[in-house]
This record gives sequence, structure tokens and C-alpha cells, in this order.
Amino acid sequence: MSAQSASATPNVPNFPNGGGAAAVLAAGIGSFLLSVFAILGDQSAFFKKLFVFYKPTGPLSGVTTCAMVVWLLIWLILHRRWQWRMLTMRRVSTAALALLILGLLLTFPPIADLF
Repeated sequence: MSAQSASATPNVPNFPNGGGAAAVLAAGIGSFLLSVFAILGDQSAFFKKLFVFYKPTGPLSGVTTCAMVVWLLIWLILHRRWQWRMLTMRRVSTAALALLILGLLLTFPPIADLF
């Protein structure tokens, strides 16, 4: 191997990763919001009535529908803003993972009942 090829950096183009980062962060936010909406639907009489979209399922129908709509809107907004940008995926992934873990913790009744 020649000295020139060993020290040369590969010619790798930088492609924007904003679209992927938007999807990852939106998933974390959506997971967290699903838990928040579930707590609101369980703890608040106002939100319990507001989230009833289909009576046989009760507030669960509105909780899941609203969480999905907000998740898709956040994904769309972030994708449009970031689609041509090169972002640090470590920061985006860390934030998404933290939101996912927080959302998961909020689904456990002992923690959710604190609110």
C-alpha cells in the first residue's frame, strides 16, 4: 500500500440526513405525547370527554388518534425544515431515546398516578 493511499481520506459525499433525523425525533415526541394524552384522558374529566371519538372504546380512541395526528404533523414540519440539512444524529437520537423512555415510564400506573 502506498503512502498516498494510506493517508488519503475516502471521497465520500455528504448527503443530507435531516429527513431521517426528523423521522427519529418525531417518533420520540409521538411516543411521549401518547403517554401524556393517556394520562390526561385518565385523570381529567374534561379530556376524558374530549377524547371520546368512538363510544365503545372510550377515551382511548381519541388518545391514540390525537397522538398519531400530532406525530404525523411534527414529522411533516421537521422534515420540511430539515430535509436538506446535515444534522448531528447523536443529539437527535439521544433526544428521541430520552423521550421514548420517558413515554414508556409514564405508561406505568404508579408513575402515571403521580400526576
